[in-house]
Amino acid sequence: MVCVSLLRLLMALLMGPSVVPGTGGGKKPPPAPHFLYQFKGECRFINGTQQVRYLARYFYGRQEFVRFDSARGVYEAVTTLGEPDAQYWNSQEEILQYRRTQVDTFCRYNYGVAEIAHVVGRKVQPSVSISPTKEDPLSPHTLLLCTAASFYPLEIEIQWLKNGQEQKEGVFYGEELRNGDWTYQTQVMLETKPEHGDVYTCQVEHASLEAPITIQWEPRKSDSARSKVWTGAVGAVLGVVFVAVGLSLYRKKKKATPIQPPAALVD
Repeated sequence: MVCVSLLRLLMALLMGPSVVPGTGGGKKPPPAPHFLYQFKGECRFINGTQQVRYLARYFYGRQEFVRFDSARGVYEAVTTLGEPDAQYWNSQEEILQYRRTQVDTFCRYNYGVAEIAHVVGRKVQPSVSISPTKEDPLSPHTLLLCTAASFYPLEIEIQWLKNGQEQKEGVFYGEELRNGDWTYQTQVMLETKPEHGDVYTCQVEHASLEAPITIQWEPRKSDSARSKVWTGAVGAVLGVVFVAVGLSLYRKKKKATPIQPPAALVD
């Protein structure tokens, strides 16, 4: 049987390599290739526990080769490797009966445990923020990073809008990361060339929200433009000051000059 052969292979790997005859008893054989033998039990729910589907899945070498599907009530071979196992297990009524009861004893039972732990139906609203940055200070392009943090459940939709129009090009999606407290976070980046007057919007839709969250960002004037405005203002103020000082000195000098009487006429 394939199942027995796999078990023997696992035991051999755990016990380690044995001495190969004819090698003098002191040498070990070359290491054998490693294979993964794995079992996964899955529960798939529709409308709570009204419709429950249980799957018992078996993998070897990272490939599923046989499974039990409660929707059919029997084992099915996924590859030719699983055909002997599926045939044998389907001939054992006790094994089939055990798997069929897993719909209630495993799936529905753990669903109830999750409800008590407030996992089922749990919703946490995301906090959304925008962070602009530049990889190259001399480049006209800006990277806008929209971060959605601390939300549950996992499914979330994030869009970038420019002046009300959805952006498709230059958009990069990050992976959803687990926070370790039953919440998630993710980021979506937009590479763009903002101009004065543009309005960028990060729009987030989530099951915890009655309406989408929208956060806006507008580009400010560049440093050179602000510098030119500031220089012009300072120059104007200094011009007014110099004119006022010059006029004041002129008036003072005019008041300080005495009026000379006319010279006497000589006969």
